[in-house]
This record gives sequence, C-alpha cells and structure tokens, in this order.
Amino acid sequence: MIILSTLKPIYVLTKKELMHYFNSPIAYIFIGVFLIINNWLFFSSFFLINQISMRGFFTLMPWIFLFLAPAITMRLWAEEKKSGTIELLLTLPVSYWQVCIAKFLSGVIFLGIALLCTISVPLSLNHLGNLDFGPVIGGYIGSIFLGGAYISLGLFISSLTKNQIIAFIISVLACFLLFIAGADFIIAKSPILIAQILEFIGLGNHFESITRGVIDSKDIIYYLSFIFFFLWLNVKKLELNRH
Repeated sequence: MIILSTLKPIYVLTKKELMHYFNSPIAYIFIGVFLIINNWLFFSSFFLINQISMRGFFTLMPWIFLFLAPAITMRLWAEEKKSGTIELLLTLPVSYWQVCIAKFLSGVIFLGIALLCTISVPLSLNHLGNLDFGPVIGGYIGSIFLGGAYISLGLFISSLTKNQIIAFIISVLACFLLFIAGADFIIAKSPILIAQILEFIGLGNHFESITRGVIDSKDIIYYLSFIFFFLWLNVKKLELNRH
C-alpha cells in the first residue's frame, strides 16, 4: 500500500506531462526532425563505408541528444515558473521527489519514443546483411542512459530560471562540457589526477563503453548516480525556493 501510494502520484504527474507534449504539435515536430536528421546523417555516409554496422548511427546520437534533450527539459520548470503554476503544483499532496521524478520520467519516455521510432534502421540493415545485434542493443541502452543523464541535468538547470531560452542554452553547454570532459584531447593535456577525474566524469566515455556491446555495471552505476545527483539537486532547489 505504501509503495502504491508513492507510485500513483508519480504515474499521474508523468502522464500529465506526456499529454502536454502530445496534445500539441511540438512532440511530433521534435520526433520528425529527430528522425530526419539522424537518418539522413547516418545513411549519407553508410553506403560509402559499405559495412553492415550501426556504429555511425550511435556515434551521432549524443550530438543530436545534445540539442533534443535540452529542448525537452527547457520548459519543464521554466514554464511552470513563468505561468505561476509552480506554486499550485508544489501545494499538491505530493513530495518534491515525486514531482521531480515524474518530470524526469516524462522526458525519458518522450526520448524513448523517439528512439523507438528508429527501430526500422536496424531491421533494414539486418535485411541487407547479417547485423550484429549485440552493439545495437548496447547502443540503444547507452542512448537511453545518456539521454536520461542529459534530461536530469537539463531539468535541474530549468529549475534555475524562468526563461526557457536561457535554460536551453545553458543545458546544451553543460551537457556538451560533461560529454567531452573525458575526451582524449583533453585528458592528454591534463595532469594525471585531473585526467583520471575527467575520464571518470565524462559522459562520453561511459556511453562509448556501453555502445561497444559490453554492458559493464560500473557504467550503469555511473549513469544512475549521475541522474540521482541532479534530481537530488533539483529537489534541494525546490526546497530552497519554498523557504
């Protein structure tokens, strides 16, 4: 009963946020643009490489998510603040954690739906030849975790401002910096200790590890910890605003 009473408000709020997306053309425009850009960039080089592989597809994913995830999250808190509905939302008989988790889940589910629409790509490639589905499954799992990390960070940044454009720009910049933090060209010029830290916190390193088809528990724990940390910051920000 306790678990049910905790999960029900999250379900209701998540459903409300998702309906907000799909009750307007915004969701369909986002998904349409995502599919067009992703498929065009991938297939424009696919036939030149002449290999049945989706490595190039998942190499593009972090850079497309870099703009798509902040576009999803920029309104989640900023719009609530601008319209004044945040006060009403936070007076409902729900905890800050439940509200934050619901907003986070709505963003991840939306991103997951966009990813699901790309399922025709691996099916088409497998029809052309023998596609290795190990890296494909790893690529989709890595994309969900990376997207979740981007969304948790973007959600927190959205809670800091009423302006959606500012929330979008800062989120893009923050996601970009954290993604390239562990890149070789940065690590090579850093002291050993700093390089080890950057290699650990870099979102890109963990994403590449999963997309190789080897799902290591340390990468999963890293992403879950990253998401929890920024959701925790979001909750603390709401509590600070309340007092």
